[in-house]
Amino acid sequence: MRSFIITALAVPLAALTGCASAESEEVSNHQSPSTQSNTQQELTIGEVVRELSTWRAAHVREAYYDGSSDDLLTAGLGAEGLAGAAPIPTDLNSAAQLRRYAIYTNYRALVDMTVAGGYSWLYGPNISSDGVVTPLSTTGGKTGRIAGHEYLTYLDDGTGRQNVTLMVQVPDTFDPAKPCIVTATSSGSRGVYGAIGTSGEWGLKKGCAVAYTDKGTGNGLHDLMDNQVNLIDGTRTTADVAGKDSLFTAAISDSERAAFNLATPDRVAYKHAHSQQNSERAWGQHTLSAVAFAFYILNDKHASGLPWNAGLRFHPKNTLVIASSVSNGAGAALAAAEQDIFGLIDGVAVTEPQIQPMGGNYVVSQGGVPQAAGKSLYDYFSYANLFQICAGLSPEANSAWISPLLQSPTIATNRCLSLKDKGLVSGDTVAEMATDALHKLQAYGWLPDSNSIQWTHGRLATSSVLLTYANAYGRFSVLDNVCGYSFANTDAAGAVIPQAAFAEATIFSTGNGVPPTSGVNIVYNDAAGGARNELLAVSPSTGRQDMALDGALCLRSLATGVDAVTGEPLTGALAVQSLRVRAGIGEVLKSANLRKTPTIIVQGRADTLVPVNHASRAYFARNQAVEGGKSNARYIEVTNGQHFDSFLSLQGYDSNFVPVHKYLIEALDKMYSHLSTGADLPPSQVVRTTKRGVWFTTATGVPVANPLSASMVPAISSSPSAADAITFSGNTLHVPN
Repeated sequence: MRSFIITALAVPLAALTGCASAESEEVSNHQSPSTQSNTQQELTIGEVVRELSTWRAAHVREAYYDGSSDDLLTAGLGAEGLAGAAPIPTDLNSAAQLRRYAIYTNYRALVDMTVAGGYSWLYGPNISSDGVVTPLSTTGGKTGRIAGHEYLTYLDDGTGRQNVTLMVQVPDTFDPAKPCIVTATSSGSRGVYGAIGTSGEWGLKKGCAVAYTDKGTGNGLHDLMDNQVNLIDGTRTTADVAGKDSLFTAAISDSERAAFNLATPDRVAYKHAHSQQNSERAWGQHTLSAVAFAFYILNDKHASGLPWNAGLRFHPKNTLVIASSVSNGAGAALAAAEQDIFGLIDGVAVTEPQIQPMGGNYVVSQGGVPQAAGKSLYDYFSYANLFQICAGLSPEANSAWISPLLQSPTIATNRCLSLKDKGLVSGDTVAEMATDALHKLQAYGWLPDSNSIQWTHGRLATSSVLLTYANAYGRFSVLDNVCGYSFANTDAAGAVIPQAAFAEATIFSTGNGVPPTSGVNIVYNDAAGGARNELLAVSPSTGRQDMALDGALCLRSLATGVDAVTGEPLTGALAVQSLRVRAGIGEVLKSANLRKTPTIIVQGRADTLVPVNHASRAYFARNQAVEGGKSNARYIEVTNGQHFDSFLSLQGYDSNFVPVHKYLIEALDKMYSHLSTGADLPPSQVVRTTKRGVWFTTATGVPVANPLSASMVPAISSSPSAADAITFSGNTLHVPN
């Protein structure tokens, strides 16, 4: 049974925005949105939502979690259970078990779960919103559980092809006298629980309703061999049975699927890569729609017995709304603030945003030295994908501390030699070639702070993101096998094998939305000797196992429109594909006009996945140039901070980097204080942290990092020194060394 979820509330927007309502003053010092036009005031809430995105008549799934057997934040596991063994499902058709496993996996994916790194005393479910720490139980207790309601639905245009997941969690501690909503758009390409441990946790602890969306990425895996797909709750069925309820079904006919399976058996399609929607262009709208859904839920389900006065009980005039998240979710929050013509959002607090500003007349300078800045994600990822693996061998990279499990020295050496043969690096020795590759990365915008982790990012992250975005920006079908790549399970030798049944059945819980993930790997179809896992692929043009350099060169060519080796313009099908990719890139660039919305942007200076020069620094510089003195945005740059806090449990990462998550919590605290009490926002600044360093080395030579201390991660200053202040003058953003 389906029910229309929005237009049943045919209430004038004047009520939604609180115009002429006695309730508008209930939250003191609340930052009111700008006055709406008369036309907008007359719209119904349903029409408002259709302005943000078109809605499909979708069933709203509702569940209550008692905070004991199950809960909103930890799925009943408590802070102790999140740090313990995985709750492996025993019934693969149980949505409840898949949900618990998804919350466990997604929480751990974004924070360091070690006590030495800060879990349970600096951050975690057992710490209240005002900083009170409840010690973890040693007798089987489960601290930090939060009772409340959870609502789940789809956003779609009626075709079933979009099916963006929306979810609202309303904790029992929600206070109608001080209503608030926090967004938790998924990080990376994760499913709807992809920000549960970041802004989701902060909002739930604060007693706010939390508005989630998977922003059209999520873990939609279509197994092309057996035609199985995911539903909204993670369970799987055939695409025919799922119909329009499928989280993602590749837009191909049965005959096309059969022919594809015959030519390239055992492959899968992924939603972010193969939806042909270029969902990133609408991430801001999806986030706004999640906020609108939260307002609907609060008024429909949580206003019982309360005075409605002039219309809706909860509306943007009396409800504090903070857009937040990390990484891609953070970029979505910023995009939502740019697109917020209805004044739904009061403030933004984000960390590590993947955000791509339009070009403009601005300069980024560090220590007086102009930086390469503001390149698009696909541009800098396709460049990194060529050089990172080789660059990690440079003596200047100082990568010796990296966990041996992450090293691929033979493949890295082969990549250097192949790049040299192509004339893309110079040097007589591998070390010289690697140093040249590293210097190229620095000249392209990476900071020396990133040197030591170029290798691991090239090994673990860069190619997976690049291939997904190549497909997404070009709106390619899974049938296209762009640049000779596909997705499949592989064996130890790298050969394609059938999907692993259990891994596929739990992909909703464990997948990150961008292969390699949960057994699904990147396959280079065009490898010498036959299709192989990209890591083990031999390039036909080099005869080396060099992580499919030929494919990497093809992906780079799509970014530039010229051959990555010869510099000659592309021709034929590849030229057309390049035009499609570059058109898709143009669809996602952002104006950086935040409409004077109070905003705190935090990023780690050593971010290697999303370099500060191309993301936060460039976006903030453009914002200052566009909004000038009217801007309410602040930029906080954290030394010794990088993109993946979950990597801080790995050897070498633990001793060299600090948790940026700590600063998300602080940014949210400061934004809430600013919006609710009028407290000043902190000035833009560099926060100087201290590396943990190595405490001792074991008899087997394994370095053990010092425990993190509070003094190593100082607070954001309300009055930073001149040596730490980030300023903007003329057209230049000045960042101190």
